[in-house]
Amino acid sequence: MLRIRQIKVPVKDNDLVKYITKTLRINNTDLIDYKILKKSIDARDKSNVSFVYECRVTLKNEELVLKKNHSKDIEKYVEENYVFPYPNKLTNKKIVIVGSGPAGLFCAYTLASNGYKVEVIERGEKVEDRINTVEHFWNTGELNKNSNVQFGEGGAGTFSDGKLTTQIKDKNNRMNYVLQTFVDAGANEEILYEAKPHIGTDVLVNVVKNIRKKIISLGGSFRYNTTLTNINIENNKLKSIEVNNNELIEADTLVLAIGHSARDTFEMLNKKLNLEPKSFAVGVRISHPQAMINESQYGPEFSKYLPPASYKITYQTKSGRGVYSFCMCPGGYVVNASSEDNRLAINGMSYSKRDSENANSALIVTVTPKDFGDNPLSGLEFQRKLEENAYIVGNKSIPVQQYIDYKNNKESITLGEVKPIVKGNYTLSNINKIFPDYINESLVEAIENFGTKIKGYNRDDALLMGVESRTSSPVRIPRGEDLESIITGIYPCGEGAGYAGGITSAAIDGVKVAESIAKKCLEM
Repeated sequence: MLRIRQIKVPVKDNDLVKYITKTLRINNTDLIDYKILKKSIDARDKSNVSFVYECRVTLKNEELVLKKNHSKDIEKYVEENYVFPYPNKLTNKKIVIVGSGPAGLFCAYTLASNGYKVEVIERGEKVEDRINTVEHFWNTGELNKNSNVQFGEGGAGTFSDGKLTTQIKDKNNRMNYVLQTFVDAGANEEILYEAKPHIGTDVLVNVVKNIRKKIISLGGSFRYNTTLTNINIENNKLKSIEVNNNELIEADTLVLAIGHSARDTFEMLNKKLNLEPKSFAVGVRISHPQAMINESQYGPEFSKYLPPASYKITYQTKSGRGVYSFCMCPGGYVVNASSEDNRLAINGMSYSKRDSENANSALIVTVTPKDFGDNPLSGLEFQRKLEENAYIVGNKSIPVQQYIDYKNNKESITLGEVKPIVKGNYTLSNINKIFPDYINESLVEAIENFGTKIKGYNRDDALLMGVESRTSSPVRIPRGEDLESIITGIYPCGEGAGYAGGITSAAIDGVKVAESIAKKCLEM
């Protein structure tokens, strides 16, 4: 088999076989089979937009074809698969994993697949019940503080489009392992090769459910509506945990895959594990017509041939602050993602078809301990204050404002062509009142700049909604090179612990923690 890179296929043609054979200078009859390894869109030249493929091919006379094609983009294909590095050693250790987001699920799945017994505890509901609870909240405003957009099986990423992009470069093929596991559980095979893969909230529900079923079939177990409320330590070693304030569970190993919004858990852990404050980012969701984004990214001639476009933009303000887009949702919804009474947070979400009229993205400003204080929980309180402001400004609903009004610091009383596409109630407001001046000023400066990169980005009727406060964890739980905390037997893991940023990186961190636990078991 051979690997071929940089196969350019015009969007209007999209006959991949034709361009494989053309690239290799062979006849169609010489091509036995092919598999797409990577696929992206090259839209730098808006008059000539192309798909760019990397493929694995099986040919007749491969050695001859390789000899006559002298190119760094054509080479022998070598299969690369993830291999769990530590064989199972029978152990009586009780491994408890707190949280069933991507970090917790993949830690549990990896350990269970290699013969280890795991128990997953989750403060929220199983995903199929959680979906109904969240829909009820969006329709009525009645919040379940333990099962919502932030908490429950699947984690916060369940309601964020299921985007799988990451900047991680992993030489051990953990990323391929994660993506293949999603496919085996029901995700579209395209995520294995798309440059910007996503699953979609509607599909992700079944994917999460199927991963849970596989873990159970391998001997694992799950407990829902079960909140970690204390950790008992003896001689600097984990002894047991307390759940729901009234039950002790003996445990030798504890994985803290608690997610970025487990604020009550952070408060408890701060007394045990010396948490550290970390920088994060806060801001708004900005909505534009998806058709406008498509035309800007692809050009008017090619938009109809291509999927809804995404974007990624960054800017550094004159004062030195970073402003950037985050969790961009083509054809998506802005959703009420609150998890505490009298506080309001939002997120973005898309279904697998990405077929709403609006594109939305978080537009966020970096904040550091210099802004909110160096106490380990100061960032958490900073988030809470913004969410309290948003709840008041929006009168319990998602506050919405036209960009022209935000720029002029006055309440919106009408809408333009862009209409809110949201899950939950919304009200026209003045979002300036949510933030300190430096965030408002940074956002306006950045949006004006982004208007020079994406035509219409700073249009008067673009919609801003607030508050986007849960972009990442405001704390880090320290751990060593072996991924274990200062307390023997406790492993901080994933986004909530401060070691990931998104579904894929959290899942990979879960795999790494599983490896570390297995290695320690092997050494004992």
